[in-house]
Amino acid sequence: MADLPKDWTKLYSAVVSDSLDAAGLLHQALPASIRPLDDSLLLCGRARTGIYMETAHVEPGSNPYALEIKLIDDLAAGEVAVLACGGSQRIAPWGGMLSTAAKARGAAGCVTDGFVRDIKVIRRLGLPAFHAGIAPLDSKGRGEIRAIDVPVICAGVRVEPGDLIVGDADGVVVVPKTREAEVLALAFDKINREDSSMVELANGAYLRDVYARYGVL
Repeated sequence: MADLPKDWTKLYSAVVSDSLDAAGLLHQALPASIRPLDDSLLLCGRARTGIYMETAHVEPGSNPYALEIKLIDDLAAGEVAVLACGGSQRIAPWGGMLSTAAKARGAAGCVTDGFVRDIKVIRRLGLPAFHAGIAPLDSKGRGEIRAIDVPVICAGVRVEPGDLIVGDADGVVVVPKTREAEVLALAFDKINREDSSMVELANGAYLRDVYARYGVL
């Protein structure tokens, strides 16, 4: 099982993004084009990566799904499949069967800058999936994983195996494993200050006074 931060369910993408900014990591949020299939779900897990390249054919006798199957079958609880498709408009690497297999292994979800399909199945499973679009396309003959568990660029953001992925209705952010302790300390501190601010604001305090007291907005 992936080692997730204590109290990870309290995290959300906006506070993690702010904490990454505070740590000088300003380019860790995936673009707004990457959206959740279900914006009620929180994704938090360790990255397991795959990098796709476009293809135009399948070699006779070859299995174009070989590395894809290897990655999914090896997913552990709390891990996130991060599938980098290089902005291809031809590849839908994530669908119902992969979601079902990943869910059975306790995986945390999927993030891809490609497309997803079988979305009714994925939503029914309650598995967080973030995507660049929805299309019925099979990856066979269009794209193929060339490597797994290597650094990838997903929607313009570098993701390394083991990085912490946090996603929700606001989007997806990537916390580099090498800076995680620093970023999470900032995030949980800000969560505590935001919670106190919200209570006081709900009770009628003025925003200027609350901001002066807690320094969050």
